[in-house]
This record gives sequence, structure tokens and C-alpha cells, in this order.
Amino acid sequence: MESDDLGGGVFAADCRARLAFEVIANRWDSVVVYVLGERGPMRPRALLARIGGISPKVLNETLRRLEFNGLVEHRRYAEAPPRVDYALTEAGTALLGPIRALGAWAADHADAVLAAQERHQQDGRDGRHQQAEQHGQRVDGARRSA
Repeated sequence: MESDDLGGGVFAADCRARLAFEVIANRWDSVVVYVLGERGPMRPRALLARIGGISPKVLNETLRRLEFNGLVEHRRYAEAPPRVDYALTEAGTALLGPIRALGAWAADHADAVLAAQERHQQDGRDGRHQQAEQHGQRVDGARRSA
């Protein structure tokens, strides 16, 4: 893929691809977009019931962030009691394809990623420790030899 296909220099601060990665970088954003894409408009309580492991506070923050980024719209209904639901915008719906592609990548490569993480944890090392070792720097209060 050419860097022009990504909307500019890939490393430029104003690169549109970087904007896209920032929009979905949060742990829950893609999950909420995916659920709304599969189920259609939903109320916050229904989203909580469908998505395991998310607190009401984090869901509300996620919905506000998605709304701020133009991926979700917040709809209020003039009813008693008041009713609110969330639905994907056109931009949110367009994001479903890339989210599904990331899911397919995870299905194909999750075992390798998890195995690599486990190897590093068993060694008691992470990238920070390895880099510090190479430079004889201190990490977590201990001097590493070069």
C-alpha cells in the first residue's frame, strides 16, 4: 500500500491513517461499534448486557467518545419515562469492515501473539528491560549489565 493511499506520509502528525488508528485505539470502541453494527440501535442497558466486562461508567465514556468522533449518534425519544438509544452513523457503519478484518487477523494470529507475550513474561523481560540491558541502564531500580 502506498503512503498516499493512507492520506499522506504515514509518519506525519496529520496523517489520516493515524487519525483512524486513534479513533479505534481504545479497548472498548471497536467492541461497541461491532455490537451496534450487528444488533442495530441499542439502549445503554442492552449494550451492558451484551458486552461482558464493561462497567456502566466505561460504557458511557466510550459512547461519548464514539459520538464525539462521529461514529455513533445519541437519540432521545420524547416518552415517559425518557428513552435513549445509540446507533451507528454512516462513518461508524463503514468501520465495520476494518473491525471484522482485525477480528479475522486476531483469529489467525492470537495464539502466536499470546505465546510471544508469555515467553517474555516467563523470561521476566519486556522490551523496556531488553533495551535497558543493551545500554547498561537502570530499570525498576536494578542496574542491568551491558
